[in-house]
Amino acid sequence: MPQPLAIMSDRPPERPPATLPDMDVLSDAITAMRTGLPHAGRSRRSAPWGIRFPDSDGTGVHVVLQGSCWLLPSDGAPPLRLGVGDVLLLARGGSYGLADHPDTPLEDVVLRPDGTLPSHPDEPEDGHPSARLLCGAYQLNRARAHPLLACVPPVVHLPAQVGRHPGLRAVVDLLGSEATGHRPGSDAIVPALLDTLLLLVLRAWFEEESDRGATGWAAALGDGAVASALRDIHGDPAHPWTVEELAVRAGLSRAAFARRFTALVGQPPLGYLTWWRMTTAGRLLRSDDAPLRVVSRRTGYTSEFAFAKAFKREYGLSPGQYRDQRRPARPGLAARSVR
Repeated sequence: MPQPLAIMSDRPPERPPATLPDMDVLSDAITAMRTGLPHAGRSRRSAPWGIRFPDSDGTGVHVVLQGSCWLLPSDGAPPLRLGVGDVLLLARGGSYGLADHPDTPLEDVVLRPDGTLPSHPDEPEDGHPSARLLCGAYQLNRARAHPLLACVPPVVHLPAQVGRHPGLRAVVDLLGSEATGHRPGSDAIVPALLDTLLLLVLRAWFEEESDRGATGWAAALGDGAVASALRDIHGDPAHPWTVEELAVRAGLSRAAFARRFTALVGQPPLGYLTWWRMTTAGRLLRSDDAPLRVVSRRTGYTSEFAFAKAFKREYGLSPGQYRDQRRPARPGLAARSVR
């Protein structure tokens, strides 16, 4: 008996079909940009104090564990007061200051040669108001920034509220405990917790933006049809996806799916597929010893020649040249304290 034809509509199903692994687009975006292990530590500072962080390719995160302080942006934005439990993400890596008061002079922080922050010993209690801070930093490759992160503002401030983001608070507590000193296992635990903290901060921001009726990537991650297609693309970039197949899996007509995807993601489905394939190829070339034919196959190219041509068109370098020039030295498990 012939099977009935599927009825397509402009409304996504409540649960989009998915036979591939449920890949996390947000996690993939961070993984694709990461160039080294994150590092963190905590310190106590007594008033008056003020520090200025330089421009960098990294992303900073700060949590006020005790007392209060002020964020002093360098872009002319007004100072922002931070209280106990507040989480602050500096997403763009620009210069900024932290101080006990907006009028306190700032001392420049000089980064180590490897781009990490120097350690700073706890200042003794002397009767002056003090603040205890948890500070972390992530090294990201902004030359290949995922568009998902482009919509994140330079400053993400998540004020502490009872019952709000309990998972985030749990990770902050663990980091605060692990960052007190060099304890057994901390070299592996701290980077893992920092990765989790970054994802939880971004998740919280995207969820709040979605609740406010945001557009763009914040809306894309909350849209059943578009999110389904993104998971399919990320889950199997080597698959020969077509707009028709992605639309069917998302439960939309081809035209409706293409319009919705393009409006929220900022480029057509196959354009994003190509971009993600090339981004995945760049990450594999930096971190994997696999032959080019294997990288080609894992990113959807049956011909090594076709892959090399597409890669050079995207990066301006051959895959071999990119691997030689861009691949960093293999890092050790050195996540030292940032004070």
